[in-house]
Amino acid sequence: MNQLSKGTIWQRDEIDSPCVKICVIHPRAGICAGCYRTLDEIADWSAMSPDARARLMAELPTRAGQLKKRRGGREGRLAGEPNAD
Repeated sequence: MNQLSKGTIWQRDEIDSPCVKICVIHPRAGICAGCYRTLDEIADWSAMSPDARARLMAELPTRAGQLKKRRGGREGRLAGEPNAD
């Protein structure tokens, strides 16, 4: 049996991408609403070293607070927020 038939040739020992397939870049924060990475970090992911990926993965949860929840529409008007429409 060769490596192809064993399926080992495609096994990689890498950190998985944090992508959750909610790819929306927040216009003010400049980070993805799904994985909290910047566009540059998303583009560079495949070229990053395992250490760089691990550092970034550790930092991502702290970025969630940069994204404010939208309070528009009825909820925003009831709260008296400006520009709630």
